[in-house]
Amino acid sequence: MSNQAFFTTTPFQIPEQFRAFAENGVNQARDGYQKLKAAAESNNEALEAVYASATKGASGFAAKLVEIAQANVTSSFDFAQSFVGVGSLPEAAELVSAHTRKQFEALTAQSKELAEFGQKVATETVEPLKASVTKAFQNVA
Repeated sequence: MSNQAFFTTTPFQIPEQFRAFAENGVNQARDGYQKLKAAAESNNEALEAVYASATKGASGFAAKLVEIAQANVTSSFDFAQSFVGVGSLPEAAELVSAHTRKQFEALTAQSKELAEFGQKVATETVEPLKASVTKAFQNVA
């Protein structure tokens, strides 16, 4: 058998259907990658927004706590100053009672204010993530 017969054979050709199937698979993979990439970028943006909102909220919450502490310290000093000037036991009892009532009302209002502020911060913090998830589901549909 000669070497010439080996080299003269016709090259292998891929059937057109198989080629179309392979190209379709590559195109689908490319589209899937682009969607995955877009979703990852969107999620990164959402996480950055969540972090920024949480940081801002924590800072605001800390400032609110400092404000409340200052109000309570001022109230305590005012009470102490008033208590020094008391002339009788009944007057002292009335002053203590009034101060206690005032502090209880202040504590109630402060607790309500902190709870509302905390709820606002939580809602604002989750909003970018919620928007990102909604967008992702709309893109999938």
